Amino acid sequence: MPGPANADALLPLAAAAAAGYLLGSLPFGYLVARSRGVDIFSVGSRSPGATNVRRVLGAGPGNAVLLLDVMKGAVAAGWPLLAVWGALGAGGPRVLGYAGLAAALVGHSFSCFTRFRGGKGVATAAGGLVVLMPLVATTSAAIWAVVFLASRYVSLASIVAAASLPAMAYALGQGTVALWVSGAVALFVIFRHRANIGRLLAGTEKRFERKRGEPAGGTP
Repeated sequence: MPGPANADALLPLAAAAAAGYLLGSLPFGYLVARSRGVDIFSVGSRSPGATNVRRVLGAGPGNAVLLLDVMKGAVAAGWPLLAVWGALGAGGPRVLGYAGLAAALVGHSFSCFTRFRGGKGVATAAGGLVVLMPLVATTSAAIWAVVFLASRYVSLASIVAAASLPAMAYALGQGTVALWVSGAVALFVIFRHRANIGRLLAGTEKRFERKRGEPAGGTP
């Protein structure tokens, strides 16, 4: 039977995970598209992510979804850092932040509000990592930008940036827990891109095409 000390540690962990999942589950892509009379699950790539919203509805809605998805990852990972968790020791809040981020990724990809459908987690992961590992997140974002500008494939840029996370965590001396977390995030994001990987190998993946009058850039 778990003792009081174990319970004191498990309750904050459960709270961080539950809050992270609910935050991640907020289906901003679906809601923004629905406000325009579009079911995002039935058009384009059928993903509620910012890239599909932008392709279907344009830069404004796509960028709004991108920002909102980044914010929910940042909040899920960040709020435990602001609380006092005496039973968990000095490193407790950061562990809870990692738990919140992991749960937010699951929620984003398998939202309880959309029959467990969702996006691939790139923007949500980015938001959480900016809070928990800012140097790793910034470096991987730069890698994303280089790959995207060279290839015009949002999916390829996201896959390569995700794969770089554990390497950057190791190179920047982020510690063992951060290394394992970044590796888990990388595997999750890459797994969610498995259909894109198949299309990339088959040569059928769509490149990002900028509409006339739009600034350069893409959304994950």
